[in-house]
Amino acid sequence: MAANDSFYRRAERQIEYVTLGLGVVGALFAAARWGWRCAAGVMLGAFLAWINYRWLKQGMDALTQLSLAQAESEKVRIPKRVYVKFFARYALIIAVVYAILRGSLVPAAAVLAGLFALVGAVLVVMISLLLRGPGETSAL
Repeated sequence: MAANDSFYRRAERQIEYVTLGLGVVGALFAAARWGWRCAAGVMLGAFLAWINYRWLKQGMDALTQLSLAQAESEKVRIPKRVYVKFFARYALIIAVVYAILRGSLVPAAAVLAGLFALVGAVLVVMISLLLRGPGETSAL
C-alpha cells in the first residue's frame, strides 16, 4: 500500500507543478499575443487554480487522517481549520471574480483561461502516467 501511496503523492505533486507551468506558458503566450494585462490575468487564474487544488487536497488529506484516527469513536471531531480551508477556496475565487467584474486591470476571460490550467495539468499528468505504464516511476 505504501508504494501505491507514493505513486499518488507523486502524481498530485506533478499536477501542482504542471498547473503552475501551464500558467507560465499561457501567460507568456498571452503576453506575446495580447499584452501584459492578459498575461497577468492568465497567471492570476492559474495561481487561483493551484491554490484551490492545494487547499482541496489538504482538506481531503486532513479528513482522511481524522477518519482513520477516529475510526473506533462514535463522535467524530473535525477541526475548524479543515472547514475554513475547504470553504475559503470558494470565497477566494468569488472575491477575485467580483474584483474583476467590478473593474480590474485584468480581463475576466484571461483569468478564466488561467483557471483551466488545472484541467490541462490533470490531463497532461494522466496521459503521461498512462503512456509510461504501471512499472515506470520517472518524473514528468
